Amino acid sequence: MKKRSILEKVFSAPAEVLEKSVEVGKEIEEDIKKEKPVEEAKQYWKTLGPGFITGSADDDPSGIATYSQMGASRGFSLIWLSLFSFPLMGTIQEMCARIGLTTGVGLASNIKRHFSKKVLYFCTTLLLAANVFNIGADFGAMAKGVQLILPSLNFAFLVIAFAVFSLFLQIFISYKKYSEYLKYLALVLFAYVFSAFLSNIHWGEVFKNLVIPSITFSKEEVILICAALGTTISPYLFFWQTSEEVEDKILAGERTEEIRRERNTKEDIHRMRIDNWSGMFFSNAIMFFIIATCAATLFSNGITNIATAADAALALRPFAGEFAFILFAIGIIGVGLLAIPILAGSASYAMSEALGWKAGLHRGLKQATSFYGVIIIAVILGIVLNFIGLDPIKTLIYSAVLNGLISPVILYLIVKISASEEVMGVYKNGKLGNFVGWFTVILLSLVSVGTIIFLFA
Repeated sequence: MKKRSILEKVFSAPAEVLEKSVEVGKEIEEDIKKEKPVEEAKQYWKTLGPGFITGSADDDPSGIATYSQMGASRGFSLIWLSLFSFPLMGTIQEMCARIGLTTGVGLASNIKRHFSKKVLYFCTTLLLAANVFNIGADFGAMAKGVQLILPSLNFAFLVIAFAVFSLFLQIFISYKKYSEYLKYLALVLFAYVFSAFLSNIHWGEVFKNLVIPSITFSKEEVILICAALGTTISPYLFFWQTSEEVEDKILAGERTEEIRRERNTKEDIHRMRIDNWSGMFFSNAIMFFIIATCAATLFSNGITNIATAADAALALRPFAGEFAFILFAIGIIGVGLLAIPILAGSASYAMSEALGWKAGLHRGLKQATSFYGVIIIAVILGIVLNFIGLDPIKTLIYSAVLNGLISPVILYLIVKISASEEVMGVYKNGKLGNFVGWFTVILLSLVSVGTIIFLFA
């Protein structure tokens, strides 16, 4: 074969490069045809589990009311909290998840083993009380949310119907199906993203306030900040995520505590981190969009007082339009259905583990009667709170105070356990995790004291 001259090679080079580019383009086209991006998306969705569900449940109707009030009363000035609280929430929830994966048992079981029973009983009793108040407030908010769209439906009927539906899902649906239902239900939170883009928002002002914190230290603003942090970093999320990591391992066939500890791998930790940080990012992103929406529509039009999530949806109607109003209302209902099982379930995990009862949603009703009994009682008490004349705002205040009493204590226990080499081995906290953990403990302690002082001053 005749050798190519240097000149021929030089002039052939551009055409050869073009030919190679076409070949690469065809390969990329083939990859797209093979739906690789779709497969990767499916794999990512499969990775999401306890962390994603926990983060989504954080934006329950009481949380929506808090974020709506922040936007309505302070405009964009407090939107920085959605960014500030993200690493704190993510770090604490990762600690909870690692405790569950590494020890093979829930948070209450770990507290029981390593600390005083008095501390455990104090935490679990107040957790149950706080969750009952939250469940009651959420039932009321969901019923009001439905009435915004279908005003002819009876409030009492709606509260009871939501309660029965919630109990049915937890007691009679298998954990595998139930956990998938919770994942898909979390997607209803995108309603608040759509609502934001239907509103007339000055995004330049939003992002300026997002990265440059401002605070006036007025009584109202301090209470709002306390409420926002208390809503974002909540005790029920700690117990729920730890126990659900254990439930997922049981679902995978790891039936005993010893097997769960022995089979824990770096790959498990890696998947958990993707799941956890995705969930916490999603949670805080929704917080961001709710504050932005209410600031742009309500604050700018002089509506500065929002009592409930339903009030926020109703107030949006004349400024953001009918579709945004409906989306906001649907979000209240959907996230309530997500949050109530988690509120009741987390209290039941804590009580059952503290008292040595058989626990777990993987068990049937007959196998764990006490566990399901706590869930049923918590839901019934939540129903009752809606019919004894208790103001919804007072209900949220009581819940905030109870959470304020126990959050710093539980946070302290979580950081101590997750930092212990004896308990966690190679999966103990790193230096950065410890720093963020202890910073959060100190911050939440100050927030809790501030909340109680300002609420009762």
